Amino acid sequence: MSLLPRTAEEFSSAEYWERFFKKRGEKAFEWYGDYNKLCGVLHKYIKPRDKVLVVGCGNSELSEQLYDVGYRHLTNIDISETVVNHMNQKNAKQRPDLTFQMVDATQTPYEDGSYQAALDKGTLDAMASQEEGALAGRMLAEVGRVLGIGGRYVCVTLAQESVIKLAVEHFIQVGWAVRLHCLGDPESQEVSSFALPVFVLVCTKFRKPMPMPILEMCQGEDGAPVRLPVVADLLSVVRERQAYAMLRQRLRTGTDASSTPSLTLCHAPTGRPRYTLTVQDCPPGAKVPRANHFAIFIVPQGRETDWLYGLAEGRGQLAASANFRRLVVVAMHREQEYTDMQAVQSELSPMVMELAPPGMPANQKVPFLSVGGELGWREVVSHGTSDLSGQYSVEDVRGEDGQLYRRLVFLANDGLVQSESRLTNPAAAALSQKNKKSRRKAKPSTSPPMTTPSQTPGGALEVDKGYLCCAHHRVMVAGLAMLGVGTDHNKDVSVLLVGLGGGGLPQFLRDFVPGARVEVVELDPAVLEVAQGWFGFTPDDRLTVTLGDGLERINNIEREGGHHYDVIMFDVDSKDPSLGMSCPPPAFVETAFLERVGNLLTPRGVFMLNLVCRDSALKKSVLGRVRGVFPRVLSRGIEGEVNEVLLCSRGTGETGVPPSLLKAGKTLQGALGMNSSRAATCIPQIDITELLEDLKVA
Repeated sequence: MSLLPRTAEEFSSAEYWERFFKKRGEKAFEWYGDYNKLCGVLHKYIKPRDKVLVVGCGNSELSEQLYDVGYRHLTNIDISETVVNHMNQKNAKQRPDLTFQMVDATQTPYEDGSYQAALDKGTLDAMASQEEGALAGRMLAEVGRVLGIGGRYVCVTLAQESVIKLAVEHFIQVGWAVRLHCLGDPESQEVSSFALPVFVLVCTKFRKPMPMPILEMCQGEDGAPVRLPVVADLLSVVRERQAYAMLRQRLRTGTDASSTPSLTLCHAPTGRPRYTLTVQDCPPGAKVPRANHFAIFIVPQGRETDWLYGLAEGRGQLAASANFRRLVVVAMHREQEYTDMQAVQSELSPMVMELAPPGMPANQKVPFLSVGGELGWREVVSHGTSDLSGQYSVEDVRGEDGQLYRRLVFLANDGLVQSESRLTNPAAAALSQKNKKSRRKAKPSTSPPMTTPSQTPGGALEVDKGYLCCAHHRVMVAGLAMLGVGTDHNKDVSVLLVGLGGGGLPQFLRDFVPGARVEVVELDPAVLEVAQGWFGFTPDDRLTVTLGDGLERINNIEREGGHHYDVIMFDVDSKDPSLGMSCPPPAFVETAFLERVGNLLTPRGVFMLNLVCRDSALKKSVLGRVRGVFPRVLSRGIEGEVNEVLLCSRGTGETGVPPSLLKAGKTLQGALGMNSSRAATCIPQIDITELLEDLKVA
């Protein structure tokens, strides 16, 4: 038998509640929480001496329990004659001063300012769906009329967005202060079939309307209030609390290896993200030790985008290695301070314990796992805003290999590193080399602790321009072997590259490829500024940058005529995250545009494309269009990533990977850096032969 409303409209009708209470009989209806759950916040805002109007009282035992602890001035009203008669009969002898009256909450007979508090447990929720909120609006206006100065409307609600928005906007408009408590018991391990959290809305009436809205949010009955500027922010916090409650309920009632839900924990005073938690359950049938119920893994700072931590497949492997029924993977956010591992554990423990798997013993010890017990290291060295891509951060991090790296991350997609370069400290390297020469043989000792850049001798960091962090960039460089770069009769190489990033690839080509002349087309001026300011990108007469749309630039070059390139490279990302292809934007691989690219190549020319496509059907379509323009297409996937580099030419004859390509690769390897002015201080670190060995026909 269904006792909860089937529709929102039914929720507010007198007929529904008549049927409900007749079916329910004498059993109290407390699905918004009983006295024990609500008493803390109610006693905080309603005093025993207050004259209290309880609107829509129903057959809840709340008024009876308040009466029993000293609240003797309660007036209970309801539109259901059945419930009013029942509650009066029930309390006539034991609580003679507790009265129940059949009164419409939108039209009460009470005098203006005659009550110090109005208590509403679910009535607002019931009324808000009726007459597009007009009925609830009349009830709130009536509550405002009967409350005196300093009086409080205390409403227990499930905070459906339309309901809470209606009430908050009403009271803000009339100049009342608004505070919302989200009730919950973090220590409770009790599993309830009703997952939504209960909220208590407290609105306080002032003699004069407040000049500026007062909107506050509190976690729990005693949580410190957090001031919010606008109603939309309050609604956003409510949605987050409700989503978390639903997630917690799902996690407490079962395990699911196919689902990896995540949530973000924010720093309460500022509201800024502090931790992101991702839940990984072991698959059915996995052999997990009986005691291994639950563990927390702390990802080192700056390593969030590593395959092992940033992708579902990697986290699955991490969980399999840890071998617990449930592993929560915790990532720390940039521009937040973390003292040490112990402090992080203490901060996280109350929250993560709510995510424990069902059946875990109450006193089970939950281990915190990490890489070497370290929090990792990250330093944000610059940040700004691009008009095209939004906020960005330039940050130095320590990689898994102990080396320092500089990264460009756009915060709209902070799980993706847009550009990365390795850093060196020339002064420290020189000192280390000197010490090696003078060091006498000694018995090995324990390894020295890792240092941060501020602790290293010399302190100045430089980008290592001979090292390409991105594997697809290394493949593109290796693809120059298709041109015969390095032989005497092929000295000059003209390159057109669409997409600058941090500038590592074009700078490498200019510095180490003999005779290379590189033109880069970059749409975003902010990216060029970051590349020059933080990634060592240095344009000159052999390395130029054109700011503008790559599509337009190529169209204009073809229209003007007379200009051809040995290599055209596309390494440009899409700004539309809804597409199944994140690199390049779809317009760059339309047949007509690919034809223009082909027309701009020299007879020996090669078109290189960094393709990142998760949609298999779309990828097949793109490959078909590329093959339709370029008869020879070689490809190489990037291990652990979605990227695939296509090396395309209009040559005919050989249908497979040319046997001579490896020989050409060795020639290219020997030629790199031979004529570079940087050869004395920086050498190219790339294995051309290894990169070419895995080429295949696309």
